[in-house]
Amino acid sequence: MVVPELRAWRAARPHVVRVARTVKPHVTRITRAVRPRAVRLTTSQLTAVAATVGLALAAGAATVAGPWDSTGQRTAERDWAASRTTEGGTHHARTSDAHRTSPRPAPSADSVLSGLGGPASAAPAPAGKALADVLDPLLANPVLGSVRTAVVVDVATGKRLYGKGADQVQTPASTTKIATAVAALAALGPDHRIRTRTVLEPDTKEVVLVGGGDPTLTARKPADGWADLETLAERTAAALKARHMDHVTLSYDTSLYSGPDLHPIGVNENIAKVTPLMADEGRLDRSTSGPAGRAADPAADAARKFADLLHRHGVTATAPGPSKATNRSQDLASVSSPPLSALVERMLTNSDNDIAEALARQVALAAGQEPSFDGDAKAIRAELDKLGLPLTGARFADGSGLNRADKVSADLLTALLAKAGDPAHPELRAVLTGLPVAGFTGTLSTRYTDAPTATGVVRAKTGTLTGVNTLAGTVVDKDGRLLAFAFLTSDAASPPNPLEARAALDHTATALVACGCR
Repeated sequence: MVVPELRAWRAARPHVVRVARTVKPHVTRITRAVRPRAVRLTTSQLTAVAATVGLALAAGAATVAGPWDSTGQRTAERDWAASRTTEGGTHHARTSDAHRTSPRPAPSADSVLSGLGGPASAAPAPAGKALADVLDPLLANPVLGSVRTAVVVDVATGKRLYGKGADQVQTPASTTKIATAVAALAALGPDHRIRTRTVLEPDTKEVVLVGGGDPTLTARKPADGWADLETLAERTAAALKARHMDHVTLSYDTSLYSGPDLHPIGVNENIAKVTPLMADEGRLDRSTSGPAGRAADPAADAARKFADLLHRHGVTATAPGPSKATNRSQDLASVSSPPLSALVERMLTNSDNDIAEALARQVALAAGQEPSFDGDAKAIRAELDKLGLPLTGARFADGSGLNRADKVSADLLTALLAKAGDPAHPELRAVLTGLPVAGFTGTLSTRYTDAPTATGVVRAKTGTLTGVNTLAGTVVDKDGRLLAFAFLTSDAASPPNPLEARAALDHTATALVACGCR
């Protein structure tokens, strides 16, 4: 969810209500087309979703739509608008190297969405005792395990409304990615791009493919807007031919990172080796998310694919080997990732471990720390400390949450989410817009099947390890208040059934949706 500014809401609310009523038929029609069950929102919830989420009119396209812009619109909405008008407007497309299927220029929304400011609803926030009456019995469900902590915060005010073991740290599993996302956006900014380049060593025919740490680099077509090796090969070949070179020695440089490249969990289909050069995350199949077999050496695999692509463009290269570009090398060509905000959204939506570890490395590089698991942890903690977040007892052992040594509290997770909704920190918005949407996107696409009132209203990052089940995100309650929540549960001695535990957590989040809780 996005909260562009939370302070002028009362003035803007009548306009938002009008927009909500205008687009509600489209939302209903698309929702029914995408999923057979109905989504029942109250007027207050619909209004709040319109303001805070931007009303994703094309729900099926929202998965890959990319980041929100400053007006609160997502790509799918802009395309919908473009199909209905040919008049003027702001150009929303990406840079000149954007994929040809990028949305057409379309008028920006009026200042209705961008001018929001004040609480998400004129109704008062839920009362703590009433929340406890609703949540305590749900969190007492034995299927969650022996340890259960939880916090609920009113995003508009930052006030904690409910707490159960709020300061107690637990293994957060993949909800760790929320911390990684906040640290990366704070350290680098949402517009930061990661560059992959080729250089020519002077007085030689050695071309070096230099990894910059872009985990979304692809060797596939279509590239769908991501940086791709095909384009880099084409540009590199053109630069070499301009120098009358059609046969080169190819090397690849992974010196940007230091320390072990194998995650502490070992070889695992949930993550590739952490290297600054890889294509399609070293996946050995055509998948783009989830577990998959990985190349034993993702950097070498990417370099071999690059050599084949160079050959297609008329330049023959030797079998690539590892090397390091010197400070005398001459730039040949480069490609850049989409903005960091897009990488963060993809990471959170798909719970992408490879992107998470790459972003952790980027935080370390920005902070001048060693780009390694140890350096990443120090840099993430330091960046979050600058934001004044509650870090007592917190420990970051990686960026993805695969490491059980990670420890955070429910208080910290909700503080991270509230900070991302703070009007003073618009650079953090992608943390909210990237959260999976209940019943529609990412790791929540197949959950909430028995909770139609929560579909599209709950947005949350999931977390699962053996014996650990977590959920942290946002909901809009029935009065239109935007609430951040974090539920962390675990049982090391008797690991709960993960399906039962997830269902119990989903039921608890659904209760917040229905809650007026006075």
